[in-house]
Parts: sequence; structure tokens; C-alpha cells
Amino acid sequence: MKRKLILCLAFVLATVFVTNLRAEEKPVATVRVDVTSEHILNSIDPDKATGAWMDVLSKRQVDNLSRLETIQGIKNLGWGSITMRNNSELRLAAWHWNENGTWSDAVNKSGYYTGSAELGEPIHYGYSYSLPHRDFMTSGDDPLIAGIQSYWKSNPYLTSHFTGESDALHPQWVVVDMGKYRQVDAIHIQWVNPYAITYAVQYWIGDDNALDWDMGPNGVWKVFPSGTITNSAGGDVHLKLSETPVKARFVRILMTQSSNTPDTHGAQDIRNCVGYALQTISVGTMDTNNTYSIVYPGNGIEPVPGRAKRDNGGAFPGSAEDSGGSFCASSIDPWHESGNLIAGGEEEYNGMDNFFTSGLTMNHPALVPVTVIYGTPDDAANEVAYIYKRGYSVAGIEMGEECDGKHTMPEDYAALYCQWADAIHKLVPQAKLGGPIFEGVDKDITLWANDAGQTSWMTRFMDYLKSHGHLQDLAFMSFEHYPFLINGNSPPCEWDTLYLEPGIMKHVLQMWRDDGVPKNVPLIISESGITAGSGKKGYMGVTGNAIWECDAFGTFFANGGAAFYRPAINNGAGNRRNTNSVPGGGTFGTPQYTPFTSAHIINFEWLQHDAGTNEIFPATTDLIDAAARTVVTAYAVHRPDDNWSFMLINHDLNAAHQIHLVLDDVNHAPHSFAGQIAFVQYCNNTNENTNATMPPSPGGNYNLPAGSITVIRGKLQ
Repeated sequence: MKRKLILCLAFVLATVFVTNLRAEEKPVATVRVDVTSEHILNSIDPDKATGAWMDVLSKRQVDNLSRLETIQGIKNLGWGSITMRNNSELRLAAWHWNENGTWSDAVNKSGYYTGSAELGEPIHYGYSYSLPHRDFMTSGDDPLIAGIQSYWKSNPYLTSHFTGESDALHPQWVVVDMGKYRQVDAIHIQWVNPYAITYAVQYWIGDDNALDWDMGPNGVWKVFPSGTITNSAGGDVHLKLSETPVKARFVRILMTQSSNTPDTHGAQDIRNCVGYALQTISVGTMDTNNTYSIVYPGNGIEPVPGRAKRDNGGAFPGSAEDSGGSFCASSIDPWHESGNLIAGGEEEYNGMDNFFTSGLTMNHPALVPVTVIYGTPDDAANEVAYIYKRGYSVAGIEMGEECDGKHTMPEDYAALYCQWADAIHKLVPQAKLGGPIFEGVDKDITLWANDAGQTSWMTRFMDYLKSHGHLQDLAFMSFEHYPFLINGNSPPCEWDTLYLEPGIMKHVLQMWRDDGVPKNVPLIISESGITAGSGKKGYMGVTGNAIWECDAFGTFFANGGAAFYRPAINNGAGNRRNTNSVPGGGTFGTPQYTPFTSAHIINFEWLQHDAGTNEIFPATTDLIDAAARTVVTAYAVHRPDDNWSFMLINHDLNAAHQIHLVLDDVNHAPHSFAGQIAFVQYCNNTNENTNATMPPSPGGNYNLPAGSITVIRGKLQ
């Protein structure tokens, strides 16, 4: 027995020796932090710069979010500010932020609605209303539908009466995506008032992404040989477009001159008379006897009111999964009526007063939306005036919701932006406005080229603001950040994807500057996630999500970002989808507290809240793997309590890595910790989690476990 014990001990010692030898052979990464006071990358107040977001809810869920235990659960995660998302506009609907208001047609409770800016009973809920003039048109997300869908009509605020410039500068269009390539040479359009006097019927020559501006279309629109129409009298027309069939998937009607004849609601409101409207449309063929045959829709039945929802649900127009095709329009008239209320209890919003007084804002300035794409300037102006009259603290006003996903042309959104800015600033001159709230992508938003050959959405938007004297009205630029989305879908749930986030974030921030956003205009991420939508898988568990989140925040602030709204607080509302919005944080609405969540790492270990300005400093690492990926990332902050806090992320899921922490300045004078340090590690292997106060390593060497986030914090000598 003794001999066996000696042999076992020898084996263990040999194993330890070999293990230590291998550990010594493994390269030690150098993490270098430049603590030179003049080399600050960014200064942020986490109470304003980090936050959460909230979206559409039911009334019961709104009430649940106002409970004290829910508020405490949110406080435990440490986020500062909050932003309200406008899901109504996301779903092609109007938003009533205040049910106390007026209709343009008061007798019939219809038309263009304006919420009242007068202070009355506190507003507890907000509501969505379907748009009857959307008809069968769609764009991106599934539309909200209630009441009769009458016909499609374009947005009157994009006409010369409101823009002050020629309608030809804001052409409106309808695109028929036939789902696949088909042979066509004719079109049927049933115009209603106001109809297009001048228009062109075109087909797309290029890739299959004509309607996918996030991925970026590559091609041109070409007019059919007989597709240019002038002096049209409207009505029900069948047009022979070509002598021989043309193979196409996308067909567009581009409208440049309106009849300006009143629609079904009468001539008493100019908004009823301008723009373009049609009842139905199909694409087909016409034989020598002028007999028209429908090619698309494929079932040979033209779309009519009520047949408004795509078979493929939320498929993105132009995507491979959208083979059933769709109809997409440049804009939608925001006209609606009381009967278009979305009932059923699942599409409500936190009312403006409840939002600000329930405790959800944590007494920090909040980012709030106004509708632009499917709203009116008077309603938006009254909403902002109401908020300011109440004395609520506001970080900014977001103008619209996901204009790229709604296929809003940059010149059109800019024209609306200018009108809305004038109306809002007339009532509240100090209001800070911004947008355009892009969908989460990792590349430039590009679309069909203009006459100058420009395809960048943001560049064209900025050019419009500049040329129309409204650049000063862009107080911030905001966008969503879902970095791994590909045409609305997430790639496979693979850990290796996490290596990409720092590069994606840095690229996106620089991209907006390259597109023309001035350096003095703050960049804000107003909604974000590693995946989007319900039922999406996380990235290799909560630790993978946490690594993504910490990388995202660290890179964002190190590259000049102003505010980052990360998790959805909807999860505390009850019966709400629980995506991976709060990695490891448990369910909102409970007073759970744990140091091993990304929220805690960011808000309590790395940054310091309730204290003022945190300064971000440069930090670099040199450990690169065989695939040329940065294995360890580092983010440094000098906090108001004079602690220096270093957040280190080891992306390697299979191996721990030693790092040598070097703290020096521009003269390479070394700095070291004075006294004890806080040492927190959140690891993929939960047995390795650490939360301790300890002496610093004499040589500055620290071990980063496999798949982990480490924070080292202390004062410097």
C-alpha cells in the first residue's frame, strides 16, 4: 500500500510539473493601459450613458412593470437611463400617446389625429391604430390590422404642399416583389383618387436584394420599353409594357406627378387631395388580342382590402424566405379612424405619465419617441410639449422608428424630419431631436443609387439636412445594434462569433462618421441585443451573451459612443418573451442580486454610477490566435472614486490565458496598484467564478479562465 501511495504521489507531482511546464510554454498576453491624463478616449456619466429599453406591452404588463418589486429588480441590475421604443410605427401603425385629443374629422372620429398637449388626468396607457390606407402594402415587420383596409395612399406630408419643393424630388413608388423571376410584359393598376398623372413602370436588373437595404441591393431600375406614362387619367388601366416578355422579379411603379384630386374623404382637407392612391395591382402578360393574364400574384387573384397579410409572416421583402412575394410602398398615409384601434390587450404601451412616474426611469433622463413615418408634425409637437410641461427629465426625442426597415427613402425621411423639427421647436425650442433609428446592422445602409450615384442612406440624409438648413436639428444620431443579424435572421449559435463584436462595433461607429455625421453629434445605440425577436437562441449560454455584452459596451465607449441602451425590461412584465436580454440576471421583477452577471460587471464592477464622469482610457492587448483573432480584449476606465478599473475578456472557450498587466503613461513610466484590489471573474465554468479583495500580483500577472470576464480594480500609486 505504501509503495502504491508513493507511486501515486510521484504521478501527481509529475502531472503537476508537466501541467506547469505547458502553462509556462503558453505565451503570456500583454495588456497595456495608457494612463496618461491627456489621452482620455471618452468621458461618460453611466447614469445617462447606460440604460435599458422597453417595448410594446399589454395593460396588465404595464401595471406589472410599475410594481415596487419590479422596479427594485431593475435597480439591482444597475442600468441608468431608459428608452421607450415605438412598436406601433415598427408595425406600420399609428400611435396614440394620448387618447385625449382631436380628429381632423371630428364628426366621424377619423382623419389625422392630434393628441392634446393640455395637462389633464395622468396618461396610463398608449395605443396602436391600424392604417386603412396601407391596404395590402407591407414592409419588414407584420403590420397591425384592425378595421377595413381601404386602399393604398402615399403620405401627404411628402408632397409639395408640405415640403415646399417639387413632387418629382420625392417620387413615391410601389414595388411588386414576385418572389421569383417570372416572364411579364403587362401590368394592371386600378387607380383611385388622387392618382398619378405621370409615372413609370420599371423592372429591376441586379441581385435578389432590391428591397433589402440592410444587406444592400446591387442593381438598377430600368423602364419597360412602353413603361413611361404621361397625362394619365387614372382609372382602371391595363398597360402593355413590352412587345416581348421580360424576365424579372421586382417591378416598380414610380410616381412623379399627382392629379391632386380628393380621395374618398373629401376636399375639405388638403391632405385628402395630394399624393397617390391605388386600389389594386398585378403583373402579367397581354396577348395580341389585348387579353390580360395575371402572372403575379401566382394564384391569379389580385390583392384586395382584407387580403393584407403575407403567407410568410415576418419574412423580409427580398429575402430568400420571402418566395411568396410581397407588395411594398415608399410611404403610407397616416389617416385612420377610431375603429382602427388595435384591441385585445396585447398592443398597448406604457402611458407617458406612468412611464415617467413609476420609477422605471430611475430619476434619470429618458429617451422618448415620436411618430414620424406614420404620424403628423402637430401630434409629435404636442407630445413633446406635454412632456416638458410635466417637467419630466428627457435625454432626447427619437424621430420615428426603423426608417430603413420601413423602406423610407432618405430624402423622404429628411423632409419629414425637417417639418417635425420645425413643429416641435416652435413649441419646445430646447428639445433635442435625433434619429434615424436604423435597424441593427453591421454595415452601411445602402439603397438604390440617386442621380449622383450615391447609395449610402445616411450620406443622403445628411446632405438633405445640410442643404435645407436643418443640420442643427440633429442633436444626436441613434441606431439599433443587433450585430449578428443577416437579413433578419441570426447565424448559427456559435461561440466563435463572439470574437467579431469589437470589430463590428468599431466599424459601425466609424461608418456613421464617414457617412457625414459630424463629430460633435453624439452616437446613441437606443436598442440592442445579441439576437432579435422571441425564441432566438443565445450564444452558448449566458456567459457567451455576457461576453458579447461586455465587449459591446467596452468597444462602444472606447470609440466615442455617447449612450448605450441594452436590455429589454419587458421581461419583468409577466408572460413576456424572455430573450437573452439580461444574461445571467434572472427574471426582472424579482429582487435577485448576483455579482455574476454582465449587468453587474458593467454597472458595479467596471463603471461607477451615481458619481458623475467616468473617463475611458486606451487599452491594448497582443494575444492573437492562429485564426488572426484577438483572444483577449481590454477596456480601461478611471472612475470618480479614483479607482482604475480594467475589464478583461478571454474569448477562448477552451483555454485559460495568463496576462501581464502593464500600466504606464506616454513616457512609459510604470504605475502600480496602491494597496488591495477588487478581483471579480465571471466564467463559463461557474466553479471558477471569483469575487474577492486581494493584494495585487507583484509582477502584474493574472490568470484569465477559459471563456471569462475579469475586472481588476484599484487605486494607483
